[in-house]
Amino acid sequence: MIRALALLALAVFILLPLAQAVLLSLTVTLPRDGLAEGTMGLMNYAAVLATPELRAAMISSATYVILNVVLCIALGLPAAYALARFGFVGDRHVMLALLVFRVTPPVVLSLPIFILFSRLGLVNSPVGIALVHALFNLPVAIWILESFIRAVPRALDETAFLDGHSGPSFFFRHLVPAIAPGIGVAAFFCFIFAWVEVVFARILTVTAGKPITMAINAMFGFQTDLGMVMAMTCLSLVPGLAMIWLVRNHLARGFTLRA
Repeated sequence: MIRALALLALAVFILLPLAQAVLLSLTVTLPRDGLAEGTMGLMNYAAVLATPELRAAMISSATYVILNVVLCIALGLPAAYALARFGFVGDRHVMLALLVFRVTPPVVLSLPIFILFSRLGLVNSPVGIALVHALFNLPVAIWILESFIRAVPRALDETAFLDGHSGPSFFFRHLVPAIAPGIGVAAFFCFIFAWVEVVFARILTVTAGKPITMAINAMFGFQTDLGMVMAMTCLSLVPGLAMIWLVRNHLARGFTLRA
């Protein structure tokens, strides 16, 4: 009984803010277009989708997050394979250095990155944000993928090469299916870290290309339309939920295998 009450209290504690956000997103909080305050419906969602700046922010966020995940997996796979299969002097130190780089506060490197990216013309571009996120998330992907590749028996590599497979053929036909749960876990963390990150989104989007986080921040003002803000917030949850749904099987298997 106590356990059930504790779980219920935890569920209420977690879900109450989300329920309040959904309720507010369905409520007109500022009178507009003949709609009285307190009117319920999907008007806030319609207003968000009709605003070009907010639509652009959604597209910008989706672009740089997807590009970040693709870059991390594409670059992390061969790096993780090399670290898992080929020993060299200092290989463990390389892994530690990758982890240290990831835990470095982004604000420490914000000014050098802004100067470098402004010279390269990558400011105000989703590509620039994707590159800097990939820079920080690649160590996470390598750490996760390296542990999964290390768990695959070396006999799989040797058998594939004896059967005449080339390197790319072995990667795509044997290794990738064998570590699919690990790829799912790595993609999930790279996605989440990039989706909720604010520091680089703020410094690299001075005039354009603002992602969802900055678009929501810009919606607060003297008279904030909380209904629209909550509608935009709820819409920003959709890609994350879709990502979890897409990799749910790999994610569950990945966490089970590493437990």
